[in-house]
Amino acid sequence: MAITENQLISDLKSGKVKNIYLLTGEENYGIDTVSDFFEHQFIDQSFRDFDQSVLYGRDVSMETIISMARRFPMMSPYQLILVKEAQDIRKWDQLPLYLDNPQPQTVLVFCYRHKKMDKRSAAYKSIAKHGVVFEKDKLKDYKIPEWIMSYVRENGYDISPRGASIIAESIGNELSKIANELSKVFISLQKGSQITESIIEENIGISKDYNIFELQNAIGQKDVLKCNKIINHFAANPKENSIQAILPNLYAYFIKIMIFHQLDDKNKASSVLGIHPYYLQDYQVAATNYSLPKLASIIGYLKTADLKSKGIENTGTITDGELLKELIFKILH
Repeated sequence: MAITENQLISDLKSGKVKNIYLLTGEENYGIDTVSDFFEHQFIDQSFRDFDQSVLYGRDVSMETIISMARRFPMMSPYQLILVKEAQDIRKWDQLPLYLDNPQPQTVLVFCYRHKKMDKRSAAYKSIAKHGVVFEKDKLKDYKIPEWIMSYVRENGYDISPRGASIIAESIGNELSKIANELSKVFISLQKGSQITESIIEENIGISKDYNIFELQNAIGQKDVLKCNKIINHFAANPKENSIQAILPNLYAYFIKIMIFHQLDDKNKASSVLGIHPYYLQDYQVAATNYSLPKLASIIGYLKTADLKSKGIENTGTITDGELLKELIFKILH
């Protein structure tokens, strides 16, 4: 099982230290979390000027990094060399020779962001053999609410599946941005508090009544009045409610309803769709309200709206708000 950022940091705090770490993957949040720990907590603050170096891959060669790594610490038990944006480094083939005989008091950390290092490379194999490889895949969209709930609990608070979904649907899948927004909430609450939808609205600015999550619920229930209220609000506030953010969410929502329709065992819907069991009843209602032929038509409506929003197949001067109103009308009728 892959090590998590919390497990890795816990190991470091308990003295389980290796000479080499590779932090790599498409999800930068985990990499940045571990990198921040190394930079701000691993070496005592009073010793950092002597025994800590923070480098950037585009500005330094592997030869220079290895030369620095062979030095001994002056004040601290370890010398830390933290290399950010390590994906920009060339000549990784020089690293395995050093790792065969590393300086035992040097901790070398490479932050290889935005992508994974090639596992077939000699450098990767050598790091995996002698140290720790910490890999972070981009989290699937459907797992974001679960991540939010876990993150909130780890920080000593609580949040409902509904609240987590509102945040996920409104902010997106950038974990660093979600964590930053949640930090605003944590500051204003006592430990152990429940993060309600009203608190989310007050501290993050996501309306508890007018958001993509509420729109999906209203559509699923065929609540025409509520749909119109939400769409009118979106149309009046286009900067906070971009059609380019709304359409992909609606597309994913209706695809899940189509899949739900075709499941022989509805008890497996939660795992198949990647949704919290809390929402199964909502999908049951939506599947009742929308037949498979209607859902197929809706997918077509969404694709047409997407093209028009991008200036394709839009022969007039229809606004994004008008596009949304037209789309929701077609969906509901």
